[in-house]
Amino acid sequence: MATAKRVPAGAAVLRGDITKAIRNAVMHELAEVGYGRLSIEAVARRAGVGKTAIYRRWSNKLEMVLEIVSGVAERSVPMPDTGSFATDLQLLLFVVSKALQHRIASQIVPDLMAEAARNPKIAETLQKALRTHQLAVAGKIVGQAVERGELPADTDPDLAVDLIVGPLYWRLAVARTPIGDDYLEQLAGAVIAALRGSSAR
Repeated sequence: MATAKRVPAGAAVLRGDITKAIRNAVMHELAEVGYGRLSIEAVARRAGVGKTAIYRRWSNKLEMVLEIVSGVAERSVPMPDTGSFATDLQLLLFVVSKALQHRIASQIVPDLMAEAARNPKIAETLQKALRTHQLAVAGKIVGQAVERGELPADTDPDLAVDLIVGPLYWRLAVARTPIGDDYLEQLAGAVIAALRGSSAR
């Protein structure tokens, strides 16, 4: 991910409150107008700062958006350890589904998915940020489940990510279909059954 930032001129210090205001402004602008129409000027106005404050932190719009969105995506998924794979999975599904249904995320995710199809840099960065974190989470809960004897020793974390996250992205970000607790319970049961049977190849 291209996250190299410009060094502030002289002894300038990047204030955390300004950075936070810019990050919030970027997320709200993305939700309202999409990546294509988002501008540095609009972000600066919403954040109540000058464009210079933005360019001290990021070199351009693409770098700014990718770093901020990737950071939010990485923080939004927990590393559960409840003592049971079933409850770890249910917690993970609940948190991811709530994140995808968030008012802002529900607008940003489909837009960036469309942009990724047109912009290889966006596609590469989102893939790296999202997949790396998803695999870390899946690897942790799958590893814990294997240690407890709840899943086969050769359970594939990569397959687990697809089974856990794939249906949620499809329902919420692509098909835009509402889901309820009953769906999450059914999905959790299906994922557990699939992973327990995945070693019988």
